[in-house]
Amino acid sequence: MRTIRTKVYKFNELSEQAKQTVIENNYDINLNHDWWEYMYTDAEEIGLKIDSFDIDRASYVKGEFIMSAFEVSAKIVQEHGTTCETYKTAVQFGIDLGAIKEKYKDSGEDNWDEQSEIEELEDEFLKSLCEDYRILLSKEYDYLTSKEAITETIILNEYEFTSNGKMI
Repeated sequence: MRTIRTKVYKFNELSEQAKQTVIENNYDINLNHDWWEYMYTDAEEIGLKIDSFDIDRASYVKGEFIMSAFEVSAKIVQEHGTTCETYKTAVQFGIDLGAIKEKYKDSGEDNWDEQSEIEELEDEFLKSLCEDYRILLSKEYDYLTSKEAITETIILNEYEFTSNGKMI
């Protein structure tokens, strides 16, 4: 039997080259779980169910309303910040819906043209929200794979390394 002693280092104790090696070797350290779950939960809380997404080449989010478009819009305005793109999208939906209602206010109850315009507006609202969430997911991915986020995870978890940056 033999004993091998290895000197170990915290991230901040490594050389700049070793730190770079650690970051490159751990680019996916923050992606080892379902990193998108928070975004899915956030969407569901406002009435949008995200079915799937791709932030790479296909670049899409597919989703469906699980509440009415009007309820989704109201929840976003109530729960999302005014600087959030979803908030801006929801406010615009409300403005556009109000304009349609105003346009047909004297036409009676079951106006086919009004219903058709509202359905088209709701479809556009869904597409816009899906695009907003695609951008949010893409930004979250970019952050999680950034040097800053990787370094933060490594330091907070107190990982140890050999002098050349190999994780122990």
